[in-house]
Amino acid sequence: MNALPTLPDQPEATRRGRRKEARPGELLDAALDLFVEKGFAATRVEEVAARAGVSKGTLFLYFPSKEELFKAVVRKNIAGRFAEWDLELEAYEGTSSELVQYCFQTWWERVGSTKAAGLGKLMLSEANNFPEIADFYRREVIEPGHRLIRRILQRGMDRGELRPLDLDHAVYCVLAPLMFLTISQPSPSLCILDPERFSPEKYIRLQADNVLQGLCVRPT
Repeated sequence: MNALPTLPDQPEATRRGRRKEARPGELLDAALDLFVEKGFAATRVEEVAARAGVSKGTLFLYFPSKEELFKAVVRKNIAGRFAEWDLELEAYEGTSSELVQYCFQTWWERVGSTKAAGLGKLMLSEANNFPEIADFYRREVIEPGHRLIRRILQRGMDRGELRPLDLDHAVYCVLAPLMFLTISQPSPSLCILDPERFSPEKYIRLQADNVLQGLCVRPT
């Protein structure tokens, strides 16, 4: 049997170039793990570099400070998704009920069930100690998130599917059940009586239906 042809060795410069392109992503993944595990204050850049397999000096080539590293982590995992979500909303053709249910489920799949959900809990616990980071998170996560929810609810009112709402307060009707999952997931036994039987997916579906019962146009 003929031997399989061997691929030519790649030039060392090519391998180094590909490794260099991978480093920022590896650093951000390592930083996300450590920020969620230890919090912002307790995480040291040396730890992030070591977990990513690079030197501290290499980390600073890409991110000049721990604050900038944290901002990049937030942008990659949450803030950078809003443009995608805005486009999905513009293209969505279903009813308001279907849209709200879709949004709850999509949030859980893309954020709530991932390590990125830990960033929200981190900010709740450390925002007062790091006002610059808190201002950043508010601008790039909280405010765009509120705008997106307001657009969803306004769309429903414009279509006559949702009753007239005070959007300044209705936004929190949507956010509250999601915030519960964000807070409870890292330590479910503290918030949930029987965490082994608790299903986040069932909870999400139930809460979406519960929210809609209050927001949809009511029969006369």
